[in-house]
Amino acid sequence: MNIIIKTKNLELTDSLRIYINKRIDGLKKFINVLRDDNLPQGKGKTLSEVFIEIEKETLHHKKGQIFKTEATIHLPGKSLVAEAKGDDLGKTVTEVRDELKREIRKYKLKKIELPRREAKKFRKQIF
Repeated sequence: MNIIIKTKNLELTDSLRIYINKRIDGLKKFINVLRDDNLPQGKGKTLSEVFIEIEKETLHHKKGQIFKTEATIHLPGKSLVAEAKGDDLGKTVTEVRDELKREIRKYKLKKIELPRREAKKFRKQIF
């Protein structure tokens, strides 16, 4: 999984980069099922890129929803987008991660589980 971070009106420090990578890297276990199987056993490349955009919406306000975090994951056949606004940068990153986790589960259900269920029904009909 490739994580690309972009900031606007905010400096990307090492601690912020580490925090975002730690939070978003937790999604890797949900995406690992979606691999390119053309490579040798166990060496499959994950077919996803995550774009994180963090911005401070205003430079002069000190209260309210001043931070916005938006994440986009490009998966085969679909792009998943999550967005959160708030007064704490860490909370917005966590909210985006949780929303992406829900969307990835729905995507996997459609891509992987539904064909399995249909195959089971078909096998039961034959035998």
